[in-house]
Amino acid sequence: MDTEQRSVSANGISQAVRVAGPPDGTPILLVHGNASSSAFWEPLIRRLPGTLRVVAPDLRGYGDTEAAPVDATRGLADFADDVAALLDEVSLFPAGARPVVVGHSLGGGVAMRLLVDHPERVAGLLLAAPVSPYGFGATRDLVGTPTTTDFAGTGAGTASTDFVRRLAAGDRSTDAPTSPRSVLRTAYVADPASLGEDEELLLDGVLSTRTGEDNYPGTAEPSENWPGTAPGRRGVLNALAPTYFRIADDLVAVPVKPPVTWVRGDADVIVSDTSLFDLAYLGALGVVPGWPGAQVCPPQPMVGQTRAVLDRYAAAGGAYREVALPGCGHTPHLERPAEFVAELLALAEAPAAH
Repeated sequence: MDTEQRSVSANGISQAVRVAGPPDGTPILLVHGNASSSAFWEPLIRRLPGTLRVVAPDLRGYGDTEAAPVDATRGLADFADDVAALLDEVSLFPAGARPVVVGHSLGGGVAMRLLVDHPERVAGLLLAAPVSPYGFGATRDLVGTPTTTDFAGTGAGTASTDFVRRLAAGDRSTDAPTSPRSVLRTAYVADPASLGEDEELLLDGVLSTRTGEDNYPGTAEPSENWPGTAPGRRGVLNALAPTYFRIADDLVAVPVKPPVTWVRGDADVIVSDTSLFDLAYLGALGVVPGWPGAQVCPPQPMVGQTRAVLDRYAAAGGAYREVALPGCGHTPHLERPAEFVAELLALAEAPAAH
């Protein structure tokens, strides 16, 4: 399908939205991840059948959507509220639409929040390499027990300052591991060849990220605990921190439980039980000095946490399916598009999804 780009005023901000398919098609809502934009869905949309109505917004501070501030103390609720407001835009969806919601990475957390806040509006949930329901970093076990009281080692202070600088400068080089293109090739996917001819489009999405205290990465606070930084109250990485994003119990308790499909790559280096973006794991590797050891600060079991929460979701009356793709990295819809499309269509066509 071909996409049309629109601008919609919803939840008090101007939101850029990619739209494809007939207005009366089966509704699909695509929510992108961190340091990207709706451009990351373009290769997937091309593969989808013309029977679907696909809506893919740029989240606030990404793509062409307004760079509205992110209140980290609300977790990912600012993003979820923006997306929820689009459901009532009749130019995008028919009245009362219940889309299958697809969330990638940070967008997986936004999709979970949307389900918790508006369960009657979600027909199904496809989580692609989602952030753990206990946030990103600084929890030690499958029930999300904090490693410290201030969740040290998470939030904006963990961002690479050189990566942020290069984002702000629009750097398209490959002259450092922290360049946006290098990160796209090495962290977003397991095999950079999977980016193919879309690499420049995808890099545009990465570089659309607004930097600063209100957006990416946000503000940081000093900590007496290793590694010396704790989440602030503004910006994206703090909104992902377990200080503010801890949605597991709410997800299990949601009164309407649509089917969930969880797709992940077993070679993901971002959302993993051995994440190269988890300072505790980097400390264990000796990359970040001063690590106090596994008794004090173990790596976060991100995949195990998501599975444990979805097991609870199923035990409470829901249903989920886990799909682990061998050799796939953090972006399964780019790396394994045929398998991903099959899972999406199966969810969209499931009787329980309507």
